[in-house]
Amino acid sequence: MVIKNATLIKTKRFWAGILLAQFVLFFIFSKTDSCITFFDQLYDIQKNVHINLFSWVPFSLGDVLYICVGVFLFVQTLLIFKKTCRRKPLIRILIFLNIFYFSYQIFWGMMYFQTPIIKKLPSEEEPSFSKAKILAKKYLENCKITRQQTREDKNGVFIITSENLLIQEIINQDKSIPKIISSKEELFSLSVKPSLYSEIMSYTGISGYYNPFTAENQYNKNLPHSILPFTIAHETAHQLGFAREQEANFIAYLKGIDSKNLELRYSTELFTLKSLLRYINIEDPAFVENIIAQYSPEMKRDRAYERNFMRKHASKLEDFFGFTNDIFLKSNRQEGSITYSYFIILLLNYEK
Repeated sequence: MVIKNATLIKTKRFWAGILLAQFVLFFIFSKTDSCITFFDQLYDIQKNVHINLFSWVPFSLGDVLYICVGVFLFVQTLLIFKKTCRRKPLIRILIFLNIFYFSYQIFWGMMYFQTPIIKKLPSEEEPSFSKAKILAKKYLENCKITRQQTREDKNGVFIITSENLLIQEIINQDKSIPKIISSKEELFSLSVKPSLYSEIMSYTGISGYYNPFTAENQYNKNLPHSILPFTIAHETAHQLGFAREQEANFIAYLKGIDSKNLELRYSTELFTLKSLLRYINIEDPAFVENIIAQYSPEMKRDRAYERNFMRKHASKLEDFFGFTNDIFLKSNRQEGSITYSYFIILLLNYEK
């Protein structure tokens, strides 16, 4: 019997069956409120453990982990094409996929099925273009005022003066999130690191990502500084436990919009303004053009720098990663990456 079991474990069917069983099991978990609550509580524990274990490492350990995974899968895939040893590498890949999928779901995947933030707000009204236009005008004026108080480089482009102070402010702003929206445990330390892939990320349209296996926030260090503070706040919203992309944007908005750190506030106001304009552009492009024409000279320089950065790094990789990210988001019951409407829905229902 022991021999038969040992032989079974070495078969492709066994590991493929285990993987299929995991798909079914976690699907059932995702439909069960008590399971979602359990994984939410588990996340708070493992997040803090991982931060304590890995945050002291001076480089992005998560990036290194993904490089190792890529090398392993590449080598094993090559071995599959060798007739003499095809079976063993295929089993290794199946074992790895089982471990990876289980770990991902335990550490992060189930967080996508928490109660949506929109259900916690006083109203769930559909977005209105008229209200979006009112807010766009408001955030245009806010951006102008805040931008005048920030620092610039020699070319008159917005710059961050202290990344450490910025990160500390993002931690402190956890307290600004209304309890009705989040009862999650506040972060007392962060694991925020520039990604080793920053150069590649610049060509993919990816500004940052959260690694659930190491609880590290990776960001593209080459981003224009007008984008960077909000990006870091967005990734720390993931670290706090908000998995959905547009909800992480909303939590970052709550962290930054009333911040005393002018750099974080300006980046947040600018992101909010651009999101509103992107939404309004569906119905009224002329209004959007008029608002952009009213940008202050400082904002126009920042916009020109951002557009130049995007133009310089435009590539087919961005289309590919945008497509794959769109599929990933939809597989986790989110809107695709092409639309910003869920953030707008949250914003308009919150801004009463």
